Amino acid sequence: MSDTDRFHRPPCEVVVSIINFRTGDLTIACIRSVLAAMAETDDVTGEVIVVDNRSDDGSAEAIEAWIAAQSPPVPVRLIRSPGNSGFSGGHNQAISAQRAAFYLLMNSDGLLRPGALGALLAAGRATPAAGIFAPRIEHEDGEAQMSCFGLPNPASELIRGAASGPVTRLLQRFDTAVPLPPAPERIGWASFACILLSGRMIDALGPLDEGYFLYFEDVEYCLRARRAGWRLMHVPEARMVHFRGGSGPVKKLAGERQRLPAYFYASRSRFFFQAGGRAGLLAANLAWMFGRGIAALRPLAGRPRPPAIAGEWRDIWINFLRPLGDRRAPDGS
Repeated sequence: MSDTDRFHRPPCEVVVSIINFRTGDLTIACIRSVLAAMAETDDVTGEVIVVDNRSDDGSAEAIEAWIAAQSPPVPVRLIRSPGNSGFSGGHNQAISAQRAAFYLLMNSDGLLRPGALGALLAAGRATPAAGIFAPRIEHEDGEAQMSCFGLPNPASELIRGAASGPVTRLLQRFDTAVPLPPAPERIGWASFACILLSGRMIDALGPLDEGYFLYFEDVEYCLRARRAGWRLMHVPEARMVHFRGGSGPVKKLAGERQRLPAYFYASRSRFFFQAGGRAGLLAANLAWMFGRGIAALRPLAGRPRPPAIAGEWRDIWINFLRPLGDRRAPDGS
């Protein structure tokens, strides 16, 4: 769809964008929660757009059949991407398909709690100087997940490499971890597992960066917004359940200290380069390596050496020479 076609479509208040990649049941459950949230507020006009990132597993057909079977019809449509366009590419397709005042980006492995959509939209309407509105993301039992963070920087990479309490305490103000509930001044970026974006801000900043296949695209977009003067708000009364790992393997692999996909490190290199140039990327890598050196010395103090993710000493250099190059997508795109 061209931009001209898009702006001839009647605008609505909110478009909810959900990417499906081989998560058919989760995606349908997510759609149900969004439709229930829309039904709570009579004054909201909205549409759910599901972008299938070429799942090729039958899930797109299942979602399409579910949409067709609803009576009365529901404001949900499916867009089939010609390839796996990644996180940014998938959501950009939904954003370009329909004009709206706000765009709610959601992971397929998430559910909106009652009142969440209304609370986010109320914050959006009341705070035009803000462009990014982050809900409280939580586990199914209601326990909060950390979803607001400080911006990654070389010092935070030293903290991550060292994995040592004294280092973390010494450099605490540089750490990406933000205690719950997050203090507004500490929030540098928020997870796009569920996020409300202002349409005005998207018009000003442009779309998400499709040079990222997966990971760090939300960090970059928040940095871009902050540099342009847009505020980021945490809206704790809006609550979303996130079944972590349902839509991607990286967190599980990291928890098990297994090697991460190359696209993760390609995204990391791209972000540090965009945030601080070649010097910033080099500083981040050297800081992480220095941190691992500190970790290696822990046995001298009678403490165990914290394990690193397999191959990370080598993988942090992926795309170092061409940080804006190949995004290392699994399908080679």
